[in-house]
Amino acid sequence: MDAFYASAEQAAKPSLRGKPVVVGGLGMRGVVATASYEARRFGVHSAMPMAQARRLAPNAAYLVPRFLLYRSVSDQVMELLGRLSPLVEPLSLDEAFVDLEAGGVADDSRSARAVGEQLRLVIRAVTGLSGSVGLAGSKMLAKIASEEAKPDGLLLIEPGTERELLAPMSVRILPGVGPATGDHLRRAGMTVVHDLVEAGEAELVRLLGRAHGAALHRMALGYDDRPVVAERDAKSVSVEDTFDVDLHDRVRVRTEVERLADRCVQRLRGAGRSGRTVVLKVRRYDFSTLTRSETLRGPTDDPVVVREAAARLLEAVDTTGGVRLLGVGVTGLADFTQEDLFAQAADARQAAEAKQAADARETAGAEPPGDSGPDAEGPMAAGAEGAGSAADDPAPEAVDGAAARRWSAGHDVRHDVHGYGWVQGSGVGRVTVRFEEPGSTPGRVRTFRVDDPQLRPSDPLPLVSDPVDYSSWPASLPKSLSGAVPEGVAESSP
Repeated sequence: MDAFYASAEQAAKPSLRGKPVVVGGLGMRGVVATASYEARRFGVHSAMPMAQARRLAPNAAYLVPRFLLYRSVSDQVMELLGRLSPLVEPLSLDEAFVDLEAGGVADDSRSARAVGEQLRLVIRAVTGLSGSVGLAGSKMLAKIASEEAKPDGLLLIEPGTERELLAPMSVRILPGVGPATGDHLRRAGMTVVHDLVEAGEAELVRLLGRAHGAALHRMALGYDDRPVVAERDAKSVSVEDTFDVDLHDRVRVRTEVERLADRCVQRLRGAGRSGRTVVLKVRRYDFSTLTRSETLRGPTDDPVVVREAAARLLEAVDTTGGVRLLGVGVTGLADFTQEDLFAQAADARQAAEAKQAADARETAGAEPPGDSGPDAEGPMAAGAEGAGSAADDPAPEAVDGAAARRWSAGHDVRHDVHGYGWVQGSGVGRVTVRFEEPGSTPGRVRTFRVDDPQLRPSDPLPLVSDPVDYSSWPASLPKSLSGAVPEGVAESSP
């Protein structure tokens, strides 16, 4: 997919189409996740510090990522790829390898090109976004071809032309050649792939070691026999946050660790998995990074267990001087959970604390706060966010107001009068919203108080309100090798 996050935002927000858009963390230490092609003309690129991007493109729209939207579009694209072949290897939300021969839809260059052209058309018709297709005899070359085809293009590398195509390209285009290896090769006089071929395998082994040197020489010759693997089984689930200002308060650090543990478990459960080892990651003020882990007695997806294990790991970490980043992860994944001794202990402690609280109220003759049953006290005893009883909970309007004050640029909202929109910015007790939908004309802008009870968070709207029916695609592909549009699929973006 082309500039995926930014392109999705432009499709969702008509007022941003054709304008520079940058998606990423908006804090002082945020980095660019994706920049639209309009923003790239100013020199903005992924992994760049957001502060630098703002200096290069001060008039661009800067938005936080909306992964709920991106994942829904990704699911649509992956379903289309799954119709082409049983061998689909996702690399990320916006990229995947597909073995076309295994799917029986292509066995030569002509049929592969037809599949690729039709795939681009059907992706645009279903999602409203463009994608670029690379076609080749190996994963490495297909990846290179897709990069060369961007944006919104297709490149097929004919068998026998691989070495000629690769020869003038930078060595950095090959897998495994990062900045450090690239610099090492440059100092040895090798800057393009042809230089690697000329140097020979023995010289590359001398420079980089046997495994890396031999593999790099094969790739320079265009050889890559890695198969497309349909199931890339995740080895871990983790979440992390980088803070705009270093955290010094030990209580705040623990609170953030517990919050990350809860988010990690949500992601773990969303994947239908459990895990046996809890990992804590701490990056300190001096950029030193520490990791600590604890292996449980059995796989679990219990938030109490993960939260308490992460808190125990934190006790063994010196946070003096400040913390820049915190992360919590779970490894040793399984498709089941076992009754865990830690969880049993937590349940017992929760019940005991609830009983003690009830006894204390009875002794003091106090009125029970809200629901006095164990469910009312349990989440508090388990360390859930919040401080106070059920009676202390703010009214729904206040909850919405608190959420509004945390809205960042790009968040989805809905207003009782004006309908669906998105946050352009907020501050000084105000939030500015542009009311428009995918497929509409650019909408009007209005400003509200952050606690306006008529303004609420909303889920993203689909980018295409009435997608085409592709249920019969690609049944006709082997008979239609001219690149014709599948029946029911428009040639242009809806």
